Amino acid sequence: METTERIVEAYVRYIKGWATISNIRCASQLEIDLLAINPVTLERYHIESGVSISGAYSKLTDKPFSEKDLKERVKQAGQRRTVGYFVDRKFGEKSVKKALAQYGFREGNYTKIIVSWGWTKAAEERAKAENVVLWDFRILLKEIADKFKDERLYFTDDTLRTLHLFSHALKFDKP
Repeated sequence: METTERIVEAYVRYIKGWATISNIRCASQLEIDLLAINPVTLERYHIESGVSISGAYSKLTDKPFSEKDLKERVKQAGQRRTVGYFVDRKFGEKSVKKALAQYGFREGNYTKIIVSWGWTKAAEERAKAENVVLWDFRILLKEIADKFKDERLYFTDDTLRTLHLFSHALKFDKP
């Protein structure tokens, strides 16, 4: 599991209070990043992360997605930053839908979420048209830091412990 995926899972668990299952293997070498269920409302969420701070690839776009271009090394990064990539491949592939069904996730009974380092206005419109919710990774980080900046708790979750320490370090003034 990538670091950004661990941070998203920490956010979902400790800020949202949802139960999670991560890194679900699917056929065709695909993987579901994160499934979450709100234990109070029983709402379900399929969450995929695509976080990059690389200038040209930081924002999610509405550019056309192409399976052919995804196979070309020099075009992969751009393809993975499109709403179409998430809709077609991460949410829409048969093997992904089959794995989702094993956990009771059926089309229409869960929310699809993409976590990204920002997006274009056109990407936002495309995501909305596809019934996909966008979360900005920067906001998730800020919410985690804000929640725990004054806490003196000890977290055994390595990711949350690191974020907790970092939020305290931000308050430190050099002597």
